[in-house]
Amino acid sequence: MRAEIQNIVTEIEKSVDLLAQRLDIETAQHRLEEFNARVEDPNLWDNPEAAQKLMRDRQMLVDALEVHGRISQDMTDNIELIELGEMEEDAEVVADAEAALRALADLAAQKELEALLDGEADGNDTFLEINSGAGGTESCDWASMLARMYVRWAEKKGYKVELQSESAGEEAGIKSATYKISGTNAYGWLKSESGVHRLVRISPFDSAAKRHTSFTSVGVYPVVDDNIEIEVNPADIRIDTYRSSGAGGQHVNTTDSAVRITHAPTGIVVTSSEKSQHQNRDIAMKALKSRLYQMELDLRNAAVNEMHENKGDAGWGNQIRSYVLQPYQMVKDLRTNYETSDTKGVLDGDLDGFMAATLALDVSGKSRAEAQGD
Repeated sequence: MRAEIQNIVTEIEKSVDLLAQRLDIETAQHRLEEFNARVEDPNLWDNPEAAQKLMRDRQMLVDALEVHGRISQDMTDNIELIELGEMEEDAEVVADAEAALRALADLAAQKELEALLDGEADGNDTFLEINSGAGGTESCDWASMLARMYVRWAEKKGYKVELQSESAGEEAGIKSATYKISGTNAYGWLKSESGVHRLVRISPFDSAAKRHTSFTSVGVYPVVDDNIEIEVNPADIRIDTYRSSGAGGQHVNTTDSAVRITHAPTGIVVTSSEKSQHQNRDIAMKALKSRLYQMELDLRNAAVNEMHENKGDAGWGNQIRSYVLQPYQMVKDLRTNYETSDTKGVLDGDLDGFMAATLALDVSGKSRAEAQGD
């Protein structure tokens, strides 16, 4: 077997070993049996949310076992095909098997990265908040561009996207928007996007066609399920109702259905503007608990804490990523130095490379300065 292919096999083996470690392969089958026993409990669905979480956790384990077994078996099968092809001097068989191993290496690397999403809340759904910063109309337009970018990314992942609230800009774009994004590891992937995003471009709102710089902040918070206890003192919150606005409808601007909750000790403000006031109270309270839980995670997780401390105000000196459309094309993450000239692809939702680089950085335990030094 050629040295190049041997190196590919070695990389696949490393990925398989890491998958086994993250899966705790020695106990995985026993845990699956326990899941199966609980699924057969006739009282399981008395608590629908707990049942859904159990089914999700079980499916994640089943999928992880299937991926580990499939990669291991495919690697073995293709190595045997190469050896057989070399013995029989069948170049076509060897070439096909080598191509299959290259593709398998890419898959193994992807699954290895996904296996690193084992934080306490990484598997949860997430809230994504976008707020325009310094730059006026420019910033509001940039906020709408970022909203579209994340919606496209989530749709490509097969995630469910729900708009929770939105405030339109005075001339264009949005001042703020909150989305709930649901799917396996939604928070784990998106948590690295929390921070200030900077855009440099020729302004479409400037008749002199001058270059402008705009800032928008992004906040990412895990959706807290019933298994995570977050206590909120009723005396610490103020609940306001106001008239919702939207595309139209029988009740728009006629009933005070939208809800705003303010948490006095932290200053956190969350809103929801669905049609039902009761539904809005529930959504806003869940969003508040998610924000409070994120604060607790920040205290316990140094890597995530550093990320959020660096968020700061939406302006100069606090950005985590720079998107330059003029005078050249470049998107660069300032934490990892990962960059690409495919600005159109990034703004169309191709974000996995940036997320993967930041995730790998967090796992390595390196600081931003150390990563930039490397």
